[in-house]
Amino acid sequence: MPSSSWALQKSIYETLAVDAGVLGLLGGARIYDDAPQRSAFPYLTLGQSTLRDWSTGSEDGDEHLLTLHVWSRADGRREAHEIMQALRDALHERALALEGHRLVNLRHELSEARREPDGETYHGIVRLRAVTEPI
Repeated sequence: MPSSSWALQKSIYETLAVDAGVLGLLGGARIYDDAPQRSAFPYLTLGQSTLRDWSTGSEDGDEHLLTLHVWSRADGRREAHEIMQALRDALHERALALEGHRLVNLRHELSEARREPDGETYHGIVRLRAVTEPI
């Protein structure tokens, strides 16, 4: 059985890789764990994930904090904000199937857009919180 963290990341990737709204804004399946050099903009990378024990006295469980990164070189923050909203639409409160685990909940926690120090790249950050239980 895969770890709950890997099962959740895999399910999120698979969900986003077929979501018409996300793919339309990205211009294709530009979703990476590790982006290739010279990737076409915009694109999405899977970022930091944190796992915490969320067990009760009688049940095992995990709490996950995940970060998705949006990278854009469009004029202004609009494209980054539109992609972040599409990510929220695709994932917030969705019932995703996980291998070996049950998703109790998946919630959008926050979104942030900022200009990178290079002056031409906008960086969107989307944080998600999930709770899983083993099957």
